[in-house]
Amino acid sequence: MKFGLRYASLGRYSDGPAAVELAQAAEAAGFDSIWTVEHVVVPHAYQSKYPYSPTGRVGSGLEDFPIPDPLIWLAYIASATRSIKLGTAILILPQRNPVVTAKAVATLDHLAGGGRVLLGIGVGWLAEEFATLGVPFEDRGARTDEYVAAMRALWSQECASFHGRFVNFDEVFCRPRPASGRIPVIVGGDTPAAARRAGRLGDGYFPARGAPGPLFDEMRRAAAVAGRNPADIELTVSAPAEAGEIEALAKLGVTRVAVPVSSGAGLPAQVKTPDDVLRYGKQMIARFA
Repeated sequence: MKFGLRYASLGRYSDGPAAVELAQAAEAAGFDSIWTVEHVVVPHAYQSKYPYSPTGRVGSGLEDFPIPDPLIWLAYIASATRSIKLGTAILILPQRNPVVTAKAVATLDHLAGGGRVLLGIGVGWLAEEFATLGVPFEDRGARTDEYVAAMRALWSQECASFHGRFVNFDEVFCRPRPASGRIPVIVGGDTPAAARRAGRLGDGYFPARGAPGPLFDEMRRAAAVAGRNPADIELTVSAPAEAGEIEALAKLGVTRVAVPVSSGAGLPAQVKTPDDVLRYGKQMIARFA
């Protein structure tokens, strides 16, 4: 079992020195990965319903808390760490230009030493945020699927071409490219549509919380229909508090659990400080080494 540290870019860890201290503690404790969140803006008095809270509001209802850009935050901590993987959970992909995003993600991976970036993606839920960015909300699912394909073309092809409904380019060079020609794409979300997307095109699936068996089944069915091996899609879930529950997850095929260091998606923080992170490594991660 691998362990990730999630919601790592929120709260006190939105500041540079604290972010570095946390990331270095996570690496020393044996965490394999560290994960950010994203909103470009949070519009005041938004009406969209946040799907992970009974109140329909993010967190405790605050709208003006810091949410650093995930790729810049990860680049900052990458320079102060050596091997911990750098994950976005999630990047709201349909809000971003896919060519620019492919370049940014490949650059991060290149500067971090290669093979460290895990690109978690989602379609988003905050319609008012899409409106602020001038991006249609209704077609975000189709846009996400096509953006993934376009980015993979840029990462894998020597001189890339792609033609779709939303993205078109012919014979372009986009450097640096990932050394392996790919960046793992992990699909996030607690909906059947997200599960099916993970099955069709994901390298991994990361529901926001829990280990939803029906969604795992949905993912596996979609993978089979797409001619893919469902076992090749890595499962990451939120970490339960008890070691026995983590062992049970392993039997279900889960290979990574993500431990909250800040509250998010209706989940309380399990660790709060770098010292907590180090203790967690000795008390929990060491059991699964």
